[in-house]
Amino acid sequence: MKRFIALCLALIMAMGLCSCGRPAASAEQAALADRIAAETPAPAEAAEAAAPAEAAPVAAVETEAAGDAGTQYVLYLGTNDKDTNTPVFTQAEAQEKAREILVRHFGGYTMQEAQGGWMDGDKLYQEYTLVIYLSDTTEQAVHAAADELVKVFRQSSVLIQANPTQTEFYSGAAA
Repeated sequence: MKRFIALCLALIMAMGLCSCGRPAASAEQAALADRIAAETPAPAEAAEAAAPAEAAPVAAVETEAAGDAGTQYVLYLGTNDKDTNTPVFTQAEAQEKAREILVRHFGGYTMQEAQGGWMDGDKLYQEYTLVIYLSDTTEQAVHAAADELVKVFRQSSVLIQANPTQTEFYSGAAA
């Protein structure tokens, strides 16, 4: 049953029905979904044929369909101008600008508000910060979005953490 659920998830992601922060399905993803469907036995046959030798292709399909699913990227985006240390946007405007960029690059986002601060000599600087969580994407895609965030928010940099993770789309216990 677990193999069947994993296969269904890989098929759904390959078809682009669940974008999970990625752009909609491409022709390549649709071809992958067709290949998976053609090679997948019916659920009863899958249960009978569940052998360790068959597990490897499923893992390969999941990795191929999910992209860099083993990494969660966390971006820390300050909102004060790098030169004047004054807010570039109001908090609401900053959220909207970040939202527009993230949706365009990833098709979705998770974002939290935070306060950041640092000392420069004897002076404490503080700023409104957006913390952005991204999964099911690549380092190249994250850097492309970060390039735009740096420019729009007039930053000297965006802090990016790449954290190894295991992602699961849990739908509850099977009935």
